Amino acid sequence: MLIVISPAKTLDYDTAPVTDTYSQPGYLDHSAELIEQLRTLSVQDVAELMKLSDKLSSLNVARFEEWTPEFNTGNAKQALLAFKGDVYAGMDAQSFSEEDFAFAQDHLRILSGLYGLLKPLDLMQPYRLEMGTKLANGRGKDLYQFWGNIICDALNEELKQEQVLINLASNEYVKAAKAKSISSRIITPVFKDWKNGQYKMISFYAKKARGLMSRYIIQNKLEDPEALKGFDLEGYRFAESMSEGDTWTFIRDHEE
Repeated sequence: MLIVISPAKTLDYDTAPVTDTYSQPGYLDHSAELIEQLRTLSVQDVAELMKLSDKLSSLNVARFEEWTPEFNTGNAKQALLAFKGDVYAGMDAQSFSEEDFAFAQDHLRILSGLYGLLKPLDLMQPYRLEMGTKLANGRGKDLYQFWGNIICDALNEELKQEQVLINLASNEYVKAAKAKSISSRIITPVFKDWKNGQYKMISFYAKKARGLMSRYIIQNKLEDPEALKGFDLEGYRFAESMSEGDTWTFIRDHEE
């Protein structure tokens, strides 16, 4: 199984990494091309393009200027440990063993507007560039056109071995993977919580649950997708009657 997840807007470069193992991103030539484009933007341009405050826009303009194609542990951090958001709170990679990191490195991929596709231990310099950003570039009107078939082709190459894609990414990001062109089976888990008399997807809980399921797969070293139906962290359980095809629904009877 190969898992894909989304990145996070919030980053943590203050906490020391819990592993010394790292790898280099595979698409830095493409990232450098995007950085060159981003460096032409003013603080106001970035604020309008990304719908950010002036403070955040200034921060990210500075990040673009400081970005360098030479990645090391002094200017970058492993992606899985640098991202900090709901998905990553559920993942809790800070608690991973070296064996967990090794399994994650083989079975988990992070989709990224700037880096395309990241392995968990790929070093990453700080950035803000969501996949849905309509950044006009030399390849088209937005980042989907910029990345084209690159992400899809990379996933298909890996899926020759892994055979099943577990889609734990948001719609914004999985769109960049061009699901219709993925050659393997795609299983998309959906998470719903009981609220106001019905099961419904609540964004905060669903994001955290994607991280929880990633952790469940990684720490249990799962290889068989059917084993996902045993996912039971924080009160979730598989609901066969609410699932359809390869869209698998997991429910929880109350908010944690």
